[in-house]
Amino acid sequence: MDLETVRTFVTAADAGQFQEAAAELAVSQQAVSKRVAALERELGVRLFTRTPRGAEPTIDGQAFLPHARELLRVADRAALSVRVGRRPLRVDVINLRGAASGLMRDFHRLHPDVELDVLKLFGIDEAVAALRSGTIDATFRAVGAPGHPLPADIASVRVFDEPLQLLTGPGHALASARSVSLPELAGHRIWMPGIAPGTEWAAYYDDLVAQFGLTIESTGPNFGSDALLDTIADTPALATFMSEQTRLVWPTGHGLRRIPVTGPVPVYPHSLLWHRDNPHPALAGLRAHLAALPQAPEAPDGTWVPPWTPSS
Repeated sequence: MDLETVRTFVTAADAGQFQEAAAELAVSQQAVSKRVAALERELGVRLFTRTPRGAEPTIDGQAFLPHARELLRVADRAALSVRVGRRPLRVDVINLRGAASGLMRDFHRLHPDVELDVLKLFGIDEAVAALRSGTIDATFRAVGAPGHPLPADIASVRVFDEPLQLLTGPGHALASARSVSLPELAGHRIWMPGIAPGTEWAAYYDDLVAQFGLTIESTGPNFGSDALLDTIADTPALATFMSEQTRLVWPTGHGLRRIPVTGPVPVYPHSLLWHRDNPHPALAGLRAHLAALPQAPEAPDGTWVPPWTPSS
């Protein structure tokens, strides 16, 4: 149903004259008549009766009028939901418990007037498609992975590096270590069931394995972080990588250990991506907030990122 014809009908019904409706809509009286006639043909009924005083809704017109008003209200709400400056800033993060999610909480605390929607998409290709369609305004992703080129209309800037730690149960051979180097992890089974082949984070761990001779297993279904923690706690032969900034809570009896990884420190490189033509007013504020973040102190043994990671 053409909303312009519906809006014209409601305006004419309220005005009582096609001439006054035309003036309010800034169109000709002939245009009002044509729109009303088109709506009458679509509905198969007459909506107005001509009178000496102008035009009055027929019985069918009176029946249709409240529904027409509701159609216009729904249309206005729909437009308002996506109108720049009137809708939330929609930001995608790779992990709702990770560092990017924490940064968005900090941003919201400092900018409570900015309405936010924080969501989690599957991979960088899905996130880039959402940026280009306008479904989201920004995303935190590792960029540069082979097979995942960025289109020219997508901008990116590297904003922070997220250090990884080793998570073990109390019976693991490395559970008492104060730190562990990447070369020392060779020969130990690292279980990460959330790795999905073909994603940018899978490319990250593929390169980590190739450079340091690690064994990372992604077999078995991914039942979520709680099930992962249960398995790591109960299986001395298994460990997993976890961001040092990931917020985790586990039962006291698990006795899990978070062990820093060194020599060098593996970090996951997060970049902020956005569409170059995105006009959302809060996007510039988010970018400025991230640009002002204090730089993490340099690790004594340096950090490791895949060779395809851009420097900025």
